[in-house]
Amino acid sequence: MTPFIAELIGTMLLILLGNGVVANVVLKGTKGNNSGWIVITTAWALAVFVGVTVAGPVSGAHLNPAVTIGLAAAGKFSWDLVPAYITAQMIGGMLGAFLVWLFHKDHFAVTEDEAGMLACFSTGPAIRKTSSNLISEIIGTFVLVFVIFHFSDPSISITADPTAKVGLGSVGALPVTFLVWAIGLSLGGTTGYAINPARDLAPRIMHAILPVKGSSDWGYAWIPVAGPVLGGIIAAVVYGLLN
Repeated sequence: MTPFIAELIGTMLLILLGNGVVANVVLKGTKGNNSGWIVITTAWALAVFVGVTVAGPVSGAHLNPAVTIGLAAAGKFSWDLVPAYITAQMIGGMLGAFLVWLFHKDHFAVTEDEAGMLACFSTGPAIRKTSSNLISEIIGTFVLVFVIFHFSDPSISITADPTAKVGLGSVGALPVTFLVWAIGLSLGGTTGYAINPARDLAPRIMHAILPVKGSSDWGYAWIPVAGPVLGGIIAAVVYGLLN
């Protein structure tokens, strides 16, 4: 396991489970059809937990170009490593989207709702308005990255022996799980809270490649890329000013 492979596998699991729940909710004939927004936001949060648990010990589990860029902009991550991390995240996102399609292939075949099928890959606005959609993605990602900057190390120091620590193990992935859950519940209704270019662009590419009916909506595709990147950079700037 290397940081590149960890980011790839972690992002793949994130997309498999995150976009997988969307497919379970919107595709025709699934057991979870029409189970709603709470199911989607909860499973997306748990998908983050899974991805972070796997990748965290090796790569830090960015799983998101906006997080990688935000950390680099804040001086907490080397710019030299940014291209490799983003490449791994994009490949992982594409693989995860492919697995979602493969897993639900029969349900894609009987579903007629083209917008719903696209939602199993990428996000879209509830009300299409460029400025508002961009602002939604900027604010959502700002919250994500700014709060991540304030997470403490997932361990407890023992006062009597400062070198000894009681690790929290996989429980250390819970803070970002709850963070993404909160963002989804509170800020996700306008654009579907991409807050992650690899979560949106990589699966959208797979939607265009795979035999799935409907447009990939490339006219909107720049918003869930530019918005999260801007949100991550703004979070880094604000954090730097306050610390």
